[in-house]
Amino acid sequence: MAAKVKSGSEMGVVLGLDVARYMGRWYEIASFPNFFQPRNGQDTRATYELMEDGATVHVLNETWNNGKRDYIEGTAYKADPASDEAKLKVKFYVPPFLPIIPVVGDYWVLYVDDDYQYALVGEPRRKSLWILCRKTHIEDEVYSQLLDKAKEEGYDVSKLHKTPQSDPPPESDAAPTDTKGTWWFKSLFGK
Repeated sequence: MAAKVKSGSEMGVVLGLDVARYMGRWYEIASFPNFFQPRNGQDTRATYELMEDGATVHVLNETWNNGKRDYIEGTAYKADPASDEAKLKVKFYVPPFLPIIPVVGDYWVLYVDDDYQYALVGEPRRKSLWILCRKTHIEDEVYSQLLDKAKEEGYDVSKLHKTPQSDPPPESDAAPTDTKGTWWFKSLFGK
């Protein structure tokens, strides 16, 4: 397991994250509800791909809402390129169909298992938390261990909502029902 570091009230984050191993698809098992995701989204997942510069990650976030695929694309990069800490910044543009306002957020990898199958991701204000898995489901024992780790880092895990996942997951091929980033736009108006 990658080493962790803590100082004062700061969260422990993974040190020496193997970015290449972290790439690929992750399914959202549970998360804190937040304004930038649909309230009743399901089959939510993120796909990460390392870009040619070797430092920037292409991010594709997808969710299905009322049978329609919604997605948004962005980039992620290390907050401090000289640091060994898994503290990343993610950047999306709102609205996504007419990039105007860059929205930048923190993406801190708090835990990843040795095989890079499970991850716990948060941010310094403890207002966002994600439990991610390479599969659409997670064993109860592993889920409980991740909850314990989140509690250790100061998260109120009672706010976690499990994300419904289909097995097998839906295809992400572009379809007529696709909408690019409309959940971001709707979320600004509380829809």
